[in-house]
Amino acid sequence: MTSPRALKLACLISGGGRTMMNLCDCIDNGTLNASIDLVIASHPDISGIKLAEERGLSLRVVETNDNNSRDEMHDTITSMLKDAAIDLVCLCGYLRRLRIDKHLEGRVINIHPALLPEFGGKGMYGMRVHRAVLATGRKFSGCTVHFVDEHYDHGPVILQRTCPVRPDDDEEALAARVFEQECLAYPEAIRMIVSGRVKLEGGRVHIMPERDTF
Repeated sequence: MTSPRALKLACLISGGGRTMMNLCDCIDNGTLNASIDLVIASHPDISGIKLAEERGLSLRVVETNDNNSRDEMHDTITSMLKDAAIDLVCLCGYLRRLRIDKHLEGRVINIHPALLPEFGGKGMYGMRVHRAVLATGRKFSGCTVHFVDEHYDHGPVILQRTCPVRPDDDEEALAARVFEQECLAYPEAIRMIVSGRVKLEGGRVHIMPERDTF
């Protein structure tokens, strides 16, 4: 049986790039059949840029400013994705809403540091999410990998992983525990996509059973 072709990934970043680096590590150690063919940063000053450059990844910066409208930003990103023949777009702490054109539907995924649909939406990112979880007294938190649509943290869920919220947690401690699950969940979801187990039909995700290999 032939192995599936490695997926060509684009990682979109707005911060430190830890999620992108986790995917790099999984690719390098042979546990993820993919390649990162493009990194798009939302601002030239974010620390994730240096990490991408150190790993020799193809990097572009696309930001909105007085000379570049939001639509122009989306057009530029779409053009870059096409030119690089990207199979799957992975939002890795990307804080801008990405326009999902028809040809990108079902080809953009995100990981969110909470169990959606709770604690998601515009403005819910980073420590704000963990602070909200602690404020509500939840006993469990975790992360969610989902397809991206036109709304923040809204698209169909591919998988979730959970972790306990401990009585003595502060937001940093909870964030660290959730990130441990993120490091497992994102590559797991991509592996499921690579193997053809993830089907998106009618706005719902269907997970196919694993095939036996010989």
